[in-house]
Amino acid sequence: MPAPSNLFKAALAERRFQLGLWVALASPYAAGILSGSGYDWLLIDGEHAPNDLPLLAAQVRAVQARSSHPIVRLPVGETWMIKQILDAGAQTLLIPMVESVEEAERLVRAVRYPPRGVRGVGAALGAASDYSRIGDYLETADREICLLVQIESRAGLAALDAIAALDGIDGLFIGPSDLAADMGLLGQPGHPAVTEAIRHGFARIAAAGKGAGIMTLDPAQARLYRRLGADFMAIGTDVTTLVAATTRLRLDFEAEEDGPSAEHPFAGY
Repeated sequence: MPAPSNLFKAALAERRFQLGLWVALASPYAAGILSGSGYDWLLIDGEHAPNDLPLLAAQVRAVQARSSHPIVRLPVGETWMIKQILDAGAQTLLIPMVESVEEAERLVRAVRYPPRGVRGVGAALGAASDYSRIGDYLETADREICLLVQIESRAGLAALDAIAALDGIDGLFIGPSDLAADMGLLGQPGHPAVTEAIRHGFARIAAAGKGAGIMTLDPAQARLYRRLGADFMAIGTDVTTLVAATTRLRLDFEAEEDGPSAEHPFAGY
């Protein structure tokens, strides 16, 4: 039996749009709930959310049990972190702040077994090989690993063509907020200059035959990015959605309390 098929990687290769959501609550319970919401993928965030490797691994398992595909964003592209989270069962990784082809080449080697890479041979101890029950995991693992890199600076944009040309890079994800900050437009990810940089970046990614990714909390920006050629896109986060929904619930209740229904709490039932 080979390594499990990576349906997200297959969709990217076929340029089928994949819709996602950011997961930052650092809770396997919450990740399992979100995985039943119909998103193609969920990004389990290890960069800005309070996660460690065991907690990331638990969320990967929770998402894999349902219908969404788990993507793990590590805080940095350290080879030892990559090795551990791959052994724990993640198949798709997003690595932040990649700014050179040399960095990207190192990441490609980190997700592959020798002689093509430097990934340590120890998956028999982890969920990746179903604890050694997948007999030919070592022979089949490389082809199912999906490596995504984040381009979120002017240096990253300058190196984009060389990075996108690498065998082993499946997708390039442009980070609007960090890119805007690096362009001197902190807090303005929707600025026309940032949007133009993203448009140009998407075109270059498409020309290289790789998947173009992005994330936004603004529905209008999301529709624009889709028109510009986003192949995989997150349209929200669990944290901001929870804040918005719980705040809206309270405000709606308080508005009703101040209205005509305040005279009789069961009016209309």
